[in-house]
Amino acid sequence: MNKNDYTFRLEKKEDHRAVEELIRDSFWNVYRPGCYEHLVMHRLRDDPAFIRELDLVMLLDGRLIGQNCFMKTIINADDGSVIPVLTMGPICIANDLKRKGFGKKLLDYSIEKAAAMGFGAVLFEGNIAFYGKSGFDYAKSFGIRYHDIPADEDQSFFLCKELIPGYLVGITGVYQTPAGYYVNEKDVNEFDKSFTKKQKQKLPGQIF
Repeated sequence: MNKNDYTFRLEKKEDHRAVEELIRDSFWNVYRPGCYEHLVMHRLRDDPAFIRELDLVMLLDGRLIGQNCFMKTIINADDGSVIPVLTMGPICIANDLKRKGFGKKLLDYSIEKAAAMGFGAVLFEGNIAFYGKSGFDYAKSFGIRYHDIPADEDQSFFLCKELIPGYLVGITGVYQTPAGYYVNEKDVNEFDKSFTKKQKQKLPGQIF
């Protein structure tokens, strides 16, 4: 297998289940016992804010190994204006190929596509140690606050990248997470019944 034999394309309808399986495996027991992200993806595809032109998958020698997607959202600026921006994810790479550089390749390709479509900035929740390598910075550096956390609390998980240089210059305000990212445990458990059973575990480092 040649590490360079990877390609990107738009997700197709026939990919949906495989993508949800990939997401479920990637996020399982990472942030909480089990995961919610596969149901989030399942629902986002029908959300009006979902950007089909940025619903991407990554293939290695024909095998689906990664995916990323974007949603339209806004910043409610302190001056009363509304600033259109993007949020991103879920984004993932197959477990056996993590920490081999594929995630950064997928991220950089996705960001280039979003920039080419004319979007101004991407904000989302992530680890600066990884995303900083692709030009992301703390959102607070741009004067942008997370919507449900007091300004004086830790927001180091909240990241931002301008796609148009200077797009957020002079802007301060509050970012709004699209409603489509919120799902409840009951619905997740019901959805999960259609997948192969996996053991939920409470592990160190989980945040929920």
